[in-house]
Amino acid sequence: MRSVLPGVLGRFRRRPEMVFAPGGLERLAGHEGYALAEPFPHLTLDGLFDDTLLRAVVAEFPNPDTGAVESHNDGVYVRLKHNTTWQTRSGPTTARLLAELSGPRVLLALERATGISGLMPDPYLFGGGLHFTGAGGKLAVHADFNRHPKLLLDRRLNLLLYLNEGWSERNQGWLELWDREMRIRVTRIAPLFNRAVIFSTTSFSFHGQPEPILGPPGLMRRSVALYYYTNGRPPDEVSEPDHSTLWRARPGEGF
Repeated sequence: MRSVLPGVLGRFRRRPEMVFAPGGLERLAGHEGYALAEPFPHLTLDGLFDDTLLRAVVAEFPNPDTGAVESHNDGVYVRLKHNTTWQTRSGPTTARLLAELSGPRVLLALERATGISGLMPDPYLFGGGLHFTGAGGKLAVHADFNRHPKLLLDRRLNLLLYLNEGWSERNQGWLELWDREMRIRVTRIAPLFNRAVIFSTTSFSFHGQPEPILGPPGLMRRSVALYYYTNGRPPDEVSEPDHSTLWRARPGEGF
């Protein structure tokens, strides 16, 4: 009887390629200048992933009213923000994307682009997964927690993949990057569809979405968030050994 194993293995090998647009993973690995970016190491790349796959991920986002997600709305730092957890049941395309972003091909590409070696994914997706914020929602400028609460590893990289087709400047909701002293906003990045932003997470990498989203009630700012860790980090990246989120007010504007 003819063996079907070679065909099965061939499909398995080809399948991860469909997550990326042609040449997308190579563009990520070959990016230059990451460490020189201001106000802290970061990169922004458009069109890395397959558009059709990302639209399928958007279709699998859960309803915020189902109880399958966490909701954050303290009225000061966070408004109308939702995220999945490891307990949220992912759709098949979402699960495939998350697995690829946690796999060795992406880890090696990230290491090459950023110069950070020994990167590890988070199997618990602590704080990661699918994020979505409604019209009127915001996330104040902050530096992220710097240690995984269970694995006790050092958080080194954020990968944010935006999924918002038709987004315009009128909708606001930019990702803002601020300098270490919180004196000036150095850059802001629109959360456009198939735009990936990767940046180093330190005690001084202040970022956020402080400008509320403008648009109709059903508008959602969607993204996929993955965080990567190492065992140890340079001591000059830390203001204190272990800290949770460090919120910062903008000069003259508050949170």
